Amino acid sequence: MTNSVNLTLSEAYQLAYRALHSNGFSTKHADAVAKNVTAGERDGCHSHGLYRVLGCVRSLHAGKVMADAEPTFTDSAPAILRVDAQGAFSLVAYQAALPAFITKVRHCGIAALAINHCVHFSALWAEIEPLTEQGLVALACTPSHAWVTPAGGSQPLFGTNPIAFGWPRQGQAPFVFDMATSAAARGEIELHRLANKPLPEGWGIDSHGKPSTDAASVLQGAMLTFGGHKGSALAAMVELIAGPLIGDMTSKESLAYDQSTGSSPYGGELIIAMDPERFLGAEKEEHFARAEGLFNDMAEQGSRIPGERRFKARQHSEQFGVTLPLTLYKEIVAMCQ
Repeated sequence: MTNSVNLTLSEAYQLAYRALHSNGFSTKHADAVAKNVTAGERDGCHSHGLYRVLGCVRSLHAGKVMADAEPTFTDSAPAILRVDAQGAFSLVAYQAALPAFITKVRHCGIAALAINHCVHFSALWAEIEPLTEQGLVALACTPSHAWVTPAGGSQPLFGTNPIAFGWPRQGQAPFVFDMATSAAARGEIELHRLANKPLPEGWGIDSHGKPSTDAASVLQGAMLTFGGHKGSALAAMVELIAGPLIGDMTSKESLAYDQSTGSSPYGGELIIAMDPERFLGAEKEEHFARAEGLFNDMAEQGSRIPGERRFKARQHSEQFGVTLPLTLYKEIVAMCQ
């Protein structure tokens, strides 16, 4: 008996959509979330793929996410747009804000979008790619729950606090990286726990502050930042600029709000985009050619350009579909009423 199930991308989307919609999410929110998790699965980002449907439904049943909220907007300044997700997942709010945000970026050359009062579970590259498709350079970050200890600490304080960056490239996939400031994404540790696999050393500590490779004990203890104090400093930066700066929660506050329900993080997200046309004018092509020289130099040394593996996985999935563990597939099917 096989331990996995192969699905086309359409079948994966329909499975996620049915589970979300039948549990109470509106058509708009179920569609946005289903598309997002299907994209994660398609790109080989299993920690942000259909596995996330379980947490989305759990958050709804716990009363920690709104199923049908409509976002509202505040035009704060010529180069600042704020969108209030009204307690829903960030995806619909981002999609609604995107046209006005891009207009601000084109007008000012650089602009910031703050998404407030949102529940966030998704990979940040999904917010970056629509901007690189418009020829824009972009940066995004968000806190999460307090799962990560600062360098030298022993108690959770920071979130996994991902940072994503995108650079458009002519005629080929953009340069996009999306990384947690923790040593690994929380979802990766969850997947190791589900598969009963040991963690690599340096990913986390147990509840007594001792290094551990047991996923369950790390989930009860704390995750570690990547690069020691360097990752810790970046995590603190994300807490500040995507928390207090935009009037939203820190990871510690998000976890307290969760009240031990195991729901997705609640708070804010900051996205900054820049228009190369406004920065460089007629010199844009010249300087973007220099950027291509940098990428070529990376490739000549055998360095993998961030995002390449994800785009290769995308091409494969579009042709052959995606493969889910049978246990996960059955869990999602069971949610479909």
